[in-house]
Amino acid sequence: MNEPELLSRREDGAELAMALWRFGSPLLALSSAPYGGGWGERRWVLAAQVAGGYSRPDPAGHLAELARGLDLDGPGIGMLTAVDVRLVSTCREDGVVAAATVGISHPTWAAAETGAAGADAETGSADAAPAGAAGCGGTVNIVAVLDRRLSPAALVNAVMTVTEAKSQALWEAGFPGTGTPSDAVAVLCPPAGPAEAFAGPRSLWGSRLARAAHRAVLDGSRRWAEAR
Repeated sequence: MNEPELLSRREDGAELAMALWRFGSPLLALSSAPYGGGWGERRWVLAAQVAGGYSRPDPAGHLAELARGLDLDGPGIGMLTAVDVRLVSTCREDGVVAAATVGISHPTWAAAETGAAGADAETGSADAAPAGAAGCGGTVNIVAVLDRRLSPAALVNAVMTVTEAKSQALWEAGFPGTGTPSDAVAVLCPPAGPAEAFAGPRSLWGSRLARAAHRAVLDGSRRWAEAR
């Protein structure tokens, strides 16, 4: 995965950034993104900045509009964030690349009670924000690409590993939470070739993935804090 193509657009009277990764051939992906999420082959990933207070009820439809406007061919993945995606942090580790856009104005604990401390301060609810809606500066989006094919189970394990690494990075950076209500992740790998059976943090490829994702989020959290 190369550095993203950085683009911009005018929307709602604001200049908003976009980061676009294109792949030379389709990659197998597992993602929680609002557009192109789930399992399947994907040709590109788009991270699009939105204005603070974003409240469109159809983030997938919005991302589909952006994809059409960019003439993107084939299936892809789209994520939204209020963070300036030009601050994307990219880290590499022996055949693994992880890129993160980090905004953590409203960190939350995954198991917080509704309305308790750690719930989304903007909505007043720990789970009111739809995944990927990114209605504020509190979103951590991660894209990770491995050079090695993963089995279906290992790809699920890889998403878990990225999430664990994200939470570790946020804890080390001093934020009181495991993430934000609108975080999204995408892990991609070649669709053919020998498949790795494991991608947990102590496996060969999972440990590489964990280190890359951890550094990307930790660096991204520092960039976000400095830009505020």
